Amino acid sequence: MTVARMSRAPLDYAVPASRCLYATSLASIALCIGLWIRAKTVGEDERSNAERRALFVGLWPPMFWLIGDTVRRAARRRTRFGRPRR
Repeated sequence: MTVARMSRAPLDYAVPASRCLYATSLASIALCIGLWIRAKTVGEDERSNAERRALFVGLWPPMFWLIGDTVRRAARRRTRFGRPRR
């Protein structure tokens, strides 16, 4: 039985993944601002729900940014300790 080897290690995809996570972080800031502005235009009945939705989305940017930073650091550490990227 032959086991197929992966052509690339998962951390080889780290740089594009970290860039995508940084972009997602910035996009979620824009989404939060958009939802907050929209919350000001809806009626009083729905305003509190819309504001909660905007605040919930506002919690996403730091999470995406920190995950992207962790992925980038892991890739950098991997190349520093003698396991070069392929």
